[in-house]
Amino acid sequence: MSEARRRRGAEARLSGRRAEVLAALWLMARGYRILGFRLKTPQAEIDLLARRGQVLAVVEVKARASLDTALEAVSLNQRQRLRRAGSALAAWRSDLAGVKVRLDLVALAPGRWPRHVADAWREDTQLG
Repeated sequence: MSEARRRRGAEARLSGRRAEVLAALWLMARGYRILGFRLKTPQAEIDLLARRGQVLAVVEVKARASLDTALEAVSLNQRQRLRRAGSALAAWRSDLAGVKVRLDLVALAPGRWPRHVADAWREDTQLG
């Protein structure tokens, strides 16, 4: 692997971590409690796991030029894996019994405030 490619990868990871911290702060300011960062599960890696009341939000964080680009950056397969990961965590942890698992997006764009989209891919759940 070339040094330039290694450097780009390191910069991308650092940028992703910064985006996740900013997203977590944004959600906490709105009453969410952050339960975890970059949680690795057998189903998927969850960027942020957050709870507010009886909602467990599996939060995907995307830094893109626009909200539409951020929404499109998460494939149907990835969304399904994230939902399964959130459901598995909720079933495994007794403190999460009875919560509603929801897939959210926090989109970050240069020069703009973060945008939190609750239940960002709701139509997926209606597909069956």
